[in-house]
Amino acid sequence: MKNQYHFQLIFPNIFGFKGGIQVYSIFLLKALQDLYPEANYDVFLKYDKHNLKKDPNLQFLDSTKFHYFGHLPRLLQTILFAINIIVLAILQRPTVVIPTHVNYATACYIIKLITGIPYWVVAHGLEVWEIDSKLTKLALEKADRIISVSNYTRQRLLAETDIDPQKIVVLPNTFDAKEFQIKPKPTYLLKRYNLREDQPVILTVTRLGRMAKYKGYDQIIHALVKVRSQIPDVRFILAGKGDDLPRIKALVNSLNLEDSITIAGFIPDEELCAHYNLCDVFAMPSKGEGFGIVYLEALACGKPVLAGNQDGSVDPLAQGKLGCLVDPDNVEEISENLIQILQGNFSNPAIYQPEYLQQKTIETYEFRQFSARLAKLFGLVENRQEVIGKR
Repeated sequence: MKNQYHFQLIFPNIFGFKGGIQVYSIFLLKALQDLYPEANYDVFLKYDKHNLKKDPNLQFLDSTKFHYFGHLPRLLQTILFAINIIVLAILQRPTVVIPTHVNYATACYIIKLITGIPYWVVAHGLEVWEIDSKLTKLALEKADRIISVSNYTRQRLLAETDIDPQKIVVLPNTFDAKEFQIKPKPTYLLKRYNLREDQPVILTVTRLGRMAKYKGYDQIIHALVKVRSQIPDVRFILAGKGDDLPRIKALVNSLNLEDSITIAGFIPDEELCAHYNLCDVFAMPSKGEGFGIVYLEALACGKPVLAGNQDGSVDPLAQGKLGCLVDPDNVEEISENLIQILQGNFSNPAIYQPEYLQQKTIETYEFRQFSARLAKLFGLVENRQEVIGKR
């Protein structure tokens, strides 16, 4: 094996937008750089631009080389993105290539055919559950290793593909425990949203796009009709941005819920913890979640969490031991469980123990656990002499 590692990492973006894949990509890069500070890093960013304002909290090694393609027209962007990835790999011969989206696996497969350089693919959720492209599916199957972010996604892959089970390992999502703490309801947010301190609050933080309705915010809105009949002063804070906002607002108006729902818009990172601490239950009954980092963040703030029982959400909630799992299509079930949680008589008493929720979440998913799992993963490869570098 080479004396020095060289990682070629392929991300959608990490500076301009922070969805689940972006956050996972950031933590993966940070963990690799903690483990291998002397390695070389080439990071390809399809949608980020050179002149984008960088998050001052994102600190990477000075030697990290970022390659930006967000300034290009879409078709040219896709072509040059792939060509640059392939050409640089041929010239530099990295130890391993790791894309964090399956759509980039095809370029990695071509690299492997030409050079023999191995590649690992990170599998999140919907994008790998039902792959339409035969070439993308082939590229996934030919990967040297598939890193699944949840046990649920791993099981879906095993059920829907012929991939060797030994190739699919689980490296779950993570979070920064320093950023998410148990605190009282923030006074400034109570004032901003015109809330009393004892007023029950349901919170959802998600992308509000037309392609993201699987997140379950519609079901929460419909469920609120019954919840409000039992808890008249309940307030639902729906936070996020996206192109589904006009339809959401029309739905709220049609149900006469304007006084019970606050559409808060995008929540910056520095206010996330405060919003979790503002709520009495975090609810996102999704049915297309690969994992759901927001659940970890809410649990780390000691909050009861309601999630769907048909996707990767079951992992952060420990199959229901740390929260409430519901049928994401059953509005009646969602409303009944929200009422029980808010009235303090939910069947699982663990959700009312903030320190316990926080402790269990940190023990399993905090960044140090993520780094340790990643180190073990590389160690296992080396010990089995499945060399990840060029033989």
